Amino acid sequence: MHIAVIGTGYVGLVSGAGLADFGMIVTCVDIDEKKIRKLKRGEIPFYEPGLENLVKKNMKAGRLVFTTDLAKAVKNSLVIFICVGTPPSSDGSADLSQIKEVALSLAEVIDEYKVIVTKSTVPVGTNRWIKQLIDANKKTEASVDIISNPEFLREGNAVEDFMHPDRVIIGGESAYAIAIIKDIYRPLYLAETPFIITNLETAELIKYASNAFLATKISFINEIANFCEKVGADVTVVAKGMGLDPRIGAKFLNPGPGFGGSCFPKDVKALVKQGRQLSSPFKILEAVIEINEKQKMRAIEKLENFLGDLKDKTIAILGLSFKPNTSDVRESPALTVVNQLHQRGAKIRVYDPVAMEEFKSSIGQIPVEYSSSPEEAVKSADALVILTEWNEFRFLELPKIKSLMKSPILIDMRNIYEPEIVKKLGFSYAGIGRS
Repeated sequence: MHIAVIGTGYVGLVSGAGLADFGMIVTCVDIDEKKIRKLKRGEIPFYEPGLENLVKKNMKAGRLVFTTDLAKAVKNSLVIFICVGTPPSSDGSADLSQIKEVALSLAEVIDEYKVIVTKSTVPVGTNRWIKQLIDANKKTEASVDIISNPEFLREGNAVEDFMHPDRVIIGGESAYAIAIIKDIYRPLYLAETPFIITNLETAELIKYASNAFLATKISFINEIANFCEKVGADVTVVAKGMGLDPRIGAKFLNPGPGFGGSCFPKDVKALVKQGRQLSSPFKILEAVIEINEKQKMRAIEKLENFLGDLKDKTIAILGLSFKPNTSDVRESPALTVVNQLHQRGAKIRVYDPVAMEEFKSSIGQIPVEYSSSPEEAVKSADALVILTEWNEFRFLELPKIKSLMKSPILIDMRNIYEPEIVKKLGFSYAGIGRS
């Protein structure tokens, strides 16, 4: 089966390569000519473990190609996957301008039956709107069916998530179109992956509800962590005790500097916005957003507890991506921390294994010194803040780190070190939710 994937960002490229690995003939389309040239050379525009090998393997096998020619890709394909971005607008709603552009472009070139599959995360009702746009603007009498097939890819684990998902959601009204999509995902069906077949609105909401619930768990445990610091409890043990209850589960009960990334912040805000528009407000999610913004300030508060005025203090930061195993810094707590340090007149030195280039382009004109190693970052620093739990940060040579610092203050915003051990080495230590 021939498939077109529109958009070669995170979702589009992973999905395109994964579908090619299932045996489909996949054409990935993008309007960015520079990006397409790089992809044709096998160069991946972002960091994602395992993706480069998957792309090159399927390019070599002739199942995966890249182009800017939308018309040709659509003409040769029965199924078109929409995988473009839906970033947040200034009011928190999802910006659907790229979705609209794709729908109108498809209307121009479709001349026979097609199945349009939306993988982009979109507000409830968007898929019906896409079909209306195409039907109202198409140049022929060719019919189209719309399918909602939301993605559940975790950055840093996306290839594994696509090849071995915990569920496949297919929303639609055409039994024929649903059967085509089930056939595409046949390798997963044979592996007994659960399939949920439902209507468009339900499929759209499953994605939003899933991300909103996970974000809620993170904000909840962060509030518990802050309370633990007041009463002398240890949040790591509290979370373990909670997580052993199968009704709660241990995942996403790790306190930290707040959630970030391309999904949770924008999806929670978009759901809140749509709830307000429909007079069905999400009071819990409104609190989740507020809690998360406050949590990003906790590192600053802890630094000021140790150092007082941060003016002219040198602060070393390890970890800029919003989570390990990705170069993505969108909504990363590091952006807030660096901005607040700059406002307070601190000198900022940072290190991240893969995210420094993306951070440079995101932080603007704020003066930041980029280091080539953790050791270089901490030289003569007044304090060290760990914001991302990269594995290499879990095994720092702490005696050496201490000897390089001006004052051995460690703010561990991911609780990757045991307080007693670090304090015995001579550090002043503060974690999250550990008194």
